[in-house]
Amino acid sequence: MDLAGLLTFNVLTGIATLVLITLGLGVIYGMMRIINLAHGEFMMLGAYTAVMANGAGVNIWIAMLVLPPLVVGAVGLVLERTVIRFLYGRMMDTMLATWGISLGLIGLITTLYGNVVRGVSTPVGSFEIGRYGASLYSLVIIAAAVAALAGMFLLLRMTKFGLILRATMQNPRMAAAMGVSPDRIYMATFGLGAALAGLAGGVLAPISGVSPAMGAAYISRAFITVLGGGPAIVTGTGLASSVFGVINELVSFRTTPVIGDVALLVAAILLIRVLPQGITGRYLRRSL
Repeated sequence: MDLAGLLTFNVLTGIATLVLITLGLGVIYGMMRIINLAHGEFMMLGAYTAVMANGAGVNIWIAMLVLPPLVVGAVGLVLERTVIRFLYGRMMDTMLATWGISLGLIGLITTLYGNVVRGVSTPVGSFEIGRYGASLYSLVIIAAAVAALAGMFLLLRMTKFGLILRATMQNPRMAAAMGVSPDRIYMATFGLGAALAGLAGGVLAPISGVSPAMGAAYISRAFITVLGGGPAIVTGTGLASSVFGVINELVSFRTTPVIGDVALLVAAILLIRVLPQGITGRYLRRSL
C-alpha cells in the first residue's frame, strides 16, 4: 500500500510536469499555429530568472512563481514585435526563425553565465508515505499545474480578453471588422505563451539542473503532448499530459527513466496514428 501511494504520487507529479512544460507551447502552437522551437529556451530563461533572483536575495517564491513569467513574457513580446509578426502564415519561416532565436538565447546565456549547471534549493522539505520518502516540492508542482490549467480556462471562458483572443485566432478579418486589432492580440497571445513557459522554467528549476542547454530536455515532450492533445488547449493539454504522464511514470518506475521516455514516444506515435488530429480533434471538439 505504501508503494502504491508513492507510485500514485509520482504519477501525479509526472502529469503536472507535462502540463507545465506543455501549456505555453499549446497557446503558441495550438492557437497561433507557430512552431516555436525556442519554447525550451523560454523555459531556460525562466529557470535562470529564478536562479539569479534567488541569488540576489529575492524571496524564493517570488523568484520562482512571479518573476519568471513576467521576465519571459516581456522577452516574448519583444521577439514577437521584432521577428515573429513579420512571419505569420509562413510556418516554415517561423520554425526557422524560432530555431535561430533558440540558438541565440543559448549563446547569450552561455556568454553571460558560462556553460555550468546551476540550481535553486527547494523551499520545502520532504514527507513520508509509509516507509518511503517523497519531496513536498512535488505538491508545489502539482498545485502550480492545476492553477495554470484553471487560470487558462477562466481566462479563455470567463473574460472579455479570452473571447476576443479566441475570436481573433478563428477569424482575424472579422475581428478587425469589429474594431479589434489582430496585431495586438497576436502580440498578447505570444507573450502569454512565453510567460507560461517562463513559469514552467521557474517552477522546475529546483528539481532540474539549470544550464543553457536545459531546454532540449523538455522541447520534445512538449511537442509530443501538444500534438497528442489536439486543438483544445486546456482540455487537450490535460488529457494528453494524463495519458503520457501515466505511461512515462509507470514504465520508469518498473524499468528506468530512459525506457520511460521511449515508452512515452511510442505511446505518442500510436496515439497520433490512431487520432491524427489529437484527442480533442476527434473528441470534445467544442472544449477549450
